[in-house]
This record gives sequence, structure tokens and C-alpha cells, in this order.
Amino acid sequence: MASEPLYINENIVIAGWELTEQFVLAGGPGGQNVNKVSTAVQLFFDVQASPSLPERVKANALKLAGRRASKEGVLMIEANRFRSQERNREDARERLKELILKAAEPPPPPRRKTKPTRGSIERRLKEKSGRSEVKKLRGRPAGD
Repeated sequence: MASEPLYINENIVIAGWELTEQFVLAGGPGGQNVNKVSTAVQLFFDVQASPSLPERVKANALKLAGRRASKEGVLMIEANRFRSQERNREDARERLKELILKAAEPPPPPRRKTKPTRGSIERRLKEKSGRSEVKKLRGRPAGD
């Protein structure tokens, strides 16, 4: 169980009791250490039931998480990049922080419809008529 809170930004702080860590054996380089020590970290965070996150951030986070989130809304981040358990633990927490920061970004401004300029319309029509002329010239010659 992770004890210290995870500070996302000035508005969002995830309490330590909301995060659950599980240590598992990791593959890859590390020699005999890989076979003996559980260095990979699985960080679980129940996004759906979290009192720390606003509803909009919860929905965005679950959308961004994709297959890393279960149907119940529990997010699992697995970190096994490093050989030490502590560095993998920090890596998993950092990745969770990045995901929630991305989910907390404000939505983009709505798109404003614009009309094409008169010049661009004229250029498009001129190009079309030019193309038409080229294609007409490819046909059979008129037998006058």
C-alpha cells in the first residue's frame, strides 16, 4: 500500500490510501537478480470511485487509459523499465501523474466556421476549368 500522497497539481492530490501497489517478477536484463527479486510494480488506482478527481477528469482519464483500465474503472499501470523496485515505483507514479494531468487539461475551444475567401474560390474554379480543358483535348479530334 502506498502511503505518501501523489500531488498532481495545485487542485488535485491523490491520497496514499487510494493507490495500491503490487510487486511482481520482471523479465529482461538484470541477471540473477531478475529471478530472485520482484522489481516490477503494478500500480492500481480506482479512477471511478476516487473522491480526489472531478467527474470530467475521471471520464477523460478512463478514455485516455484505454485497455489499462478495467470495466469497473480501475486503472493499472505496470512499470518494469528499471532494475530497482524503488525506481519502478517512482516511474509508475510519474506515469499516473502524467495521465491525470493530460485528462485535466481544459477542452479545446470550439471550432468557428469560416467561409473561403473570394480569391480562393476564383483560383479553385480557374483550376477546374483548366483541368476540364486538358481533359477535352485528350478526346478524339473533331472531324470538321
